[in-house]
Amino acid sequence: MQPKKIIQTEKKVHPIKQTKAPLTGTVIIPGSKSITNRALLLGAMAKGETVLDNVLFSDDTIAFIQCLKSLGIHVEVQEDQKRIALTPGAITDGVRIYVNSAGTAARFLTAYLGTMDGRFFIDASEQMCRRPMKELLHTMESLGACLTFEKEEDRLPYWIQGCSDNGAEVTIDGSLSSQFVSAVLLCAPNYRNDITIHIVGERTAKSYIDITTKMMKDFGIPVTEEENKYLIKAGQNYKGRSYLIESDVSSACYFVAAAVITGGDIRIENVFRNSIQGDIKFLEVMERLGAKIADTPSGIEIIGPQNGEYDGIEVDMNDFSDQTMTMAVVAIYAKSKTVIKNVGHIRHQESDRMLAIETELKRMGIGCEVCGGDITIYPGQPKPSVVNTYNDHRMAMAFSLAGLRSEGITIADPDCVSKTFADYFEKLEMLY
Repeated sequence: MQPKKIIQTEKKVHPIKQTKAPLTGTVIIPGSKSITNRALLLGAMAKGETVLDNVLFSDDTIAFIQCLKSLGIHVEVQEDQKRIALTPGAITDGVRIYVNSAGTAARFLTAYLGTMDGRFFIDASEQMCRRPMKELLHTMESLGACLTFEKEEDRLPYWIQGCSDNGAEVTIDGSLSSQFVSAVLLCAPNYRNDITIHIVGERTAKSYIDITTKMMKDFGIPVTEEENKYLIKAGQNYKGRSYLIESDVSSACYFVAAAVITGGDIRIENVFRNSIQGDIKFLEVMERLGAKIADTPSGIEIIGPQNGEYDGIEVDMNDFSDQTMTMAVVAIYAKSKTVIKNVGHIRHQESDRMLAIETELKRMGIGCEVCGGDITIYPGQPKPSVVNTYNDHRMAMAFSLAGLRSEGITIADPDCVSKTFADYFEKLEMLY
């Protein structure tokens, strides 16, 4: 079977400047996309007003906010202060919403509207319409929702007719995306009866499910968790509150890696080792490479290994797989091969990230082998190349790091980083 081709539309490009010295300085990271999106939905469902601070304003979260407004949720935005106030409103039957390319918004709002007594239309970008939804949609149907597909079965766009009468035991395969589980968990209190969720398959990125259950508790609803099972009791309501959104650890990891690759000394404000975000585990991996990472009163400080020299390692990244691309680039400059294990599910994200990693590393002349859910990368000196990014923000940010120690690395379509971190390149260049 021939691998599928990735089609890349070339737009503007951003050359990465090679550095002859370790990167040093301080970086302020925007709020977490994962936490912002969960907090938006929780605020929309909560009784009373919710005020969110350190909100991330990016393509994805702006799409989420606009969808909530279209549905009738009262949303007051103070972008300069990174603040949003939400109060519930009367959900308008028959409304059409557009989630753009925001996977979290698509999954969470599908589950939310599946609990509403009305009929709603959800549309999305071409990229999002290709991403998997089947597992979530079948779960919603088992809970009483009715779906009418405009184009392809089990994919966006579609009409959803909600139903809040049910309460049941449902089974969700968590091997493709933890967002399916999180979506049902977050919206479970809207049903009139208890909901029990059984997770089967490999529990991809359980750390994101842990964020979900912690935030549900923060907003007033505890979740009973047993082995591969979650119980949400009926008759509970989320409570509006003030909530501070953590800075985004996923975005911070690019700067952690930059310190490792260059042997630099970088301080990242408002990110701490006790973060609830799963990508904080990436710091432990960088410590295995010789980095020294310490909490300070204002954030973490990363001192990379001397001269940026480190050995390759074998690492299971299933539970923090958003950093697979970052680790792949770090592996380029190791002294021995690196094996990244158990990340096959990243084929179904913003791009086929397994194929994208392999394609772009080989374009640079770097040895790379993909076998099942594992990637083996052999160190080398990248040759000049234009990195295709496939409209995938994480490909753009991670592969920019390849240019820190090599001339001629250029990032195609750099504006795709606006999905989560619009001024990423400016922040990176401030450290030279």
